[in-house]
Amino acid sequence: MSPKRAPQDEVHTGPRSAERARRSHREVAEELRARIRSGELRPGQRMPTQAKLADEFGVERGAVRQALDLLKAERLLTNVTKGSPATVAADAVEVMHSYAGAEAAPKPTTVALGPRITSAFAEPVVEIDAICLTSVSLTLAIGEPLRQIHAGGPKPASVRVRVLLPSRDIDLAFPVPVQGVSAGQEWHNPVRRQWLAQRNAQGQVLRHNLLALRATHGIDVQVTFRALPFTPPVKLYLLNGTEALFAYYTLTRRGAQIDHENIEMYDAQGTRSMLFAFQHGAGLRDTTFVEQSHLWFNALWETISSPLELAPPGL
Repeated sequence: MSPKRAPQDEVHTGPRSAERARRSHREVAEELRARIRSGELRPGQRMPTQAKLADEFGVERGAVRQALDLLKAERLLTNVTKGSPATVAADAVEVMHSYAGAEAAPKPTTVALGPRITSAFAEPVVEIDAICLTSVSLTLAIGEPLRQIHAGGPKPASVRVRVLLPSRDIDLAFPVPVQGVSAGQEWHNPVRRQWLAQRNAQGQVLRHNLLALRATHGIDVQVTFRALPFTPPVKLYLLNGTEALFAYYTLTRRGAQIDHENIEMYDAQGTRSMLFAFQHGAGLRDTTFVEQSHLWFNALWETISSPLELAPPGL
């Protein structure tokens, strides 16, 4: 019987095939994920060196580094440095199973969105599309990768963010006062005024924080908002063309004080909505959902949406 390998022993992943085609850093990351998932690379175990991985996959060291940074952002690896091999995280398998796929458990937006946005920012090209009510969750989630960039961590070459929000010119389905609004009085509705102020403020913060990357780090940044002619009953985040995070806005009745007035309203608190994660390549169901979600978003963006200005409400 061969001796049992110590957790910190290095695994050699096999010689490089002469016929192996050159791979992208995403393909390298996916192969390493598969090895973690299968147990070939175990929690607590050291990865092969970057040089050995580059030789095996037939790629430059930079591509290996990008792949390792991506897995670190996904919390699958620790100790990703230039000086020593990375280590498979102790809870890597559990973390991976929580991301996407048929067995992935939904999690509240405040829990699930942040790590996925951070992982998306580990790519050299970041593309985020979102449909939501106010962009509060997106603004909160994007804070961590921005903090890492400002702290000297890996940074993408470009960031493109597109956000669809309800138009200020429609009658909102929610949030609305329980007692309703009299005909012709919608613009005097305090619940609507509060929603519009929040929509504009959150959008302005999101845009400012992202555009700051251009001035401070030379990153090519584009942030665009467009208005929908309806209240979205769901929220959707599309990340780098490979992930879709989906949640229902569930209405509840709650009280709030607005302009020194106690108001009962029907509202949906999006930060608590349970996000369902789908990943391209994680099976036919996930792949189809991601593809169809992109088609749906692009159709809305290119047809019935209109330019949106995040101006202060003139009510």
